[in-house]
Amino acid sequence: MDVSTHIRLLIPDKSYASIAKREISKMADEAGMAPADIGKLNIVVSEMTSNLAKHSKEGGELLVRLIGQVGIEIICLDKGPGMPEPQRMLEDGVSTYGSAGEGLGAIKRQSDVFDMFSQVEVGTVILSRVYKSDFNLQRHLLEMRHEIGYVMVAKPNETLCGDGLAIIQKGAETYLLALDGLGHGAHANEAARAAVEAFRAYAPHHPVDMLRHVHQQIRRTRGAVGMAVNISSNSHKISYCGIGNISGKLYAADISLTGSPYKNIISYNGILGHNIPGTLNNQQLDWGRNKMLILHSDGLRSRWELTKYQSLNRHHATTIAAVLYKEQSRQTDDTMVLVCKAKYKPDAPKYNQD
Repeated sequence: MDVSTHIRLLIPDKSYASIAKREISKMADEAGMAPADIGKLNIVVSEMTSNLAKHSKEGGELLVRLIGQVGIEIICLDKGPGMPEPQRMLEDGVSTYGSAGEGLGAIKRQSDVFDMFSQVEVGTVILSRVYKSDFNLQRHLLEMRHEIGYVMVAKPNETLCGDGLAIIQKGAETYLLALDGLGHGAHANEAARAAVEAFRAYAPHHPVDMLRHVHQQIRRTRGAVGMAVNISSNSHKISYCGIGNISGKLYAADISLTGSPYKNIISYNGILGHNIPGTLNNQQLDWGRNKMLILHSDGLRSRWELTKYQSLNRHHATTIAAVLYKEQSRQTDDTMVLVCKAKYKPDAPKYNQD
């Protein structure tokens, strides 16, 4: 799975819509997307920025990334009051603002993958993915063993992100690496990229072995902290090993999360590339259809509770990551949030259509 950093486009008011359109159209054109696909993206951006202007006095932001060379992901985060009936707002002609009520419906129609979370006093997160018209999305979704989504954003006013991710699927095995290069900026980015390259070259191995390999390969860099994970669809187990302050929680995702138990994913002390414990062990937990793994760097506050967000566990993995970023990012460092959900059933292009 291709991984890229999200570009952050601040939208304090509707006048910034044209800037966002230009940036996103340029990304899509460079990826070889057809004019018709770029037209869809322009409609999505127009409606998103219009909604931000109408419903949020402070505006909001768009997070944008390339999905390999096959599509564009746009996440809209607002600072508005949230909606009491978000699903009803998807119906054309329904509006809380007295307008024509076509915005959210238009975004959904133009999107190949769409999801929305909204809660009163929390605000709204909208996920839209538009793929090249010749990309076989259904086949891609069926081949994925798990639903994986993330948000990865550079520290404000930085152009390079010091956090990193690797997501690899080999048959029934899925391998994940969540990283935070020490500090931020170019040197942290260099360490994170070197660690990702080392991990990708060495997979598949047990998490401990992969971290030891990464440790040896990034000795000339500033260093990083990281968590390596192996999820096996055959054994229904998750194995992991972490070095440093990458945090994680393993949830039961198919039940009400009110009071839902979770297990903290604990790391060893140390810094990859500099000093790690002589003895490392793979930790193992059960994995299955009702599980959800969340990993994040210290750009996210550590004391968050998923129970605060009503039925968030039922949403797309990327939406979950985006809500946590919106609500819990410190905004003083690079931020990475990775969510991996065991699938209930093959994905559908329109996530909310069950």
